[in-house]
Amino acid sequence: MYKSNYPLASMAHEDEMDVNAPFIHQRTIAQLTAGLYPLYRSGKIPLEPLPEMMEEYATPVPDVLLYDYETEQTRVIIEICQTSGQKRDLTKIIKLIDEALYGILEGFVYKYKTSEWFRYRKGDGGLTENASFSEILQLDLNSFL
Repeated sequence: MYKSNYPLASMAHEDEMDVNAPFIHQRTIAQLTAGLYPLYRSGKIPLEPLPEMMEEYATPVPDVLLYDYETEQTRVIIEICQTSGQKRDLTKIIKLIDEALYGILEGFVYKYKTSEWFRYRKGDGGLTENASFSEILQLDLNSFL
């Protein structure tokens, strides 16, 4: 279960403002990119993990993306959310994958308050599953948290 290591006052009043808690949100992004980056550098995965370039609180750019320089396309995306953002983020990844504008093949939403993962893959017809294993990377993303 979700337990914050930070005082509620430092969490930017997340429930009132409907924004992600900055510390746990950013820490989760850092853990994923820090865990995946050595695998990219060593050639164990072909996709470079890149953190979101946040310009405002609600941004259309995924929190973590895995980019393929050979095809010049993003192949995997990961969204980090609290409970209130789950539906919006699932809709976002399904839309990004199904519209096929960016070459994304697989998307994840991680809900940090409950440690739940949701996966959607190209061709899944709008149906997500509770899974943290990436078929593209052949890795369990939860192992980095």
